[in-house]
Amino acid sequence: MALQKGRDMLLKISDGTGFVTVAGLRARTVSLNARTVDVTDSDSPNGWRELLAGAGVRSLSVSGSGVFKDAASDAQMRDAFFAQTARTWQIVVPGFGVFSGAFLIAALEYAGEHDAEATFALTLASAGEVAFDAL
Repeated sequence: MALQKGRDMLLKISDGTGFVTVAGLRARTVSLNARTVDVTDSDSPNGWRELLAGAGVRSLSVSGSGVFKDAASDAQMRDAFFAQTARTWQIVVPGFGVFSGAFLIAALEYAGEHDAEATFALTLASAGEVAFDAL
């Protein structure tokens, strides 16, 4: 597998007719999680923990930060945050695949120093089934 550039990892929000790339991102993190269900009991072999396969809750969270550009994607994110509605997002990981599904914006932050650029940070939490299409 060839090395991939981090800047090619994209975060896109649906605008109702297509997807708009979130502008200004410098850093992105995708976290896949699966909680386990412990079914260990007194009959478990030699006291070893037993887990129930396929029974846990799966989730995907995405975080990103970058330079605030006041682009079309910023209005989409702001509207989704204040409405607290699940919107359709795509997360493109080059050379790996595309995650897509409904996400809520769990956190949206804006910051700025008097002698530097305005920045933003966001955290998305999956709000339903997430599809994955390998590239």
